Amino acid sequence: MNHSECYGNMFPSVNSPRTDVPLRGKVFSAELERAGGTVIATRRTGVDLDAWKECVACEEFDDCYKLSMAKLALETGVMQNSW
Repeated sequence: MNHSECYGNMFPSVNSPRTDVPLRGKVFSAELERAGGTVIATRRTGVDLDAWKECVACEEFDDCYKLSMAKLALETGVMQNSW
């Protein structure tokens, strides 16, 4: 089955080594604002409600959401543990 390009990408990848650029998924986004050096002053998250409505209306929504959540959980787990 061919999936759309956004399939499984509702959330941004948290694997990015860069913290100076916003992280963007199809629906959800995150941004860190630094106060200087390694100190994080502000954390922002965002939701694109138009994109969310589009996703909810998609026939692949359930599977796409599950895949998006699984990828986020895996990336979060890997980021929190040293190998």
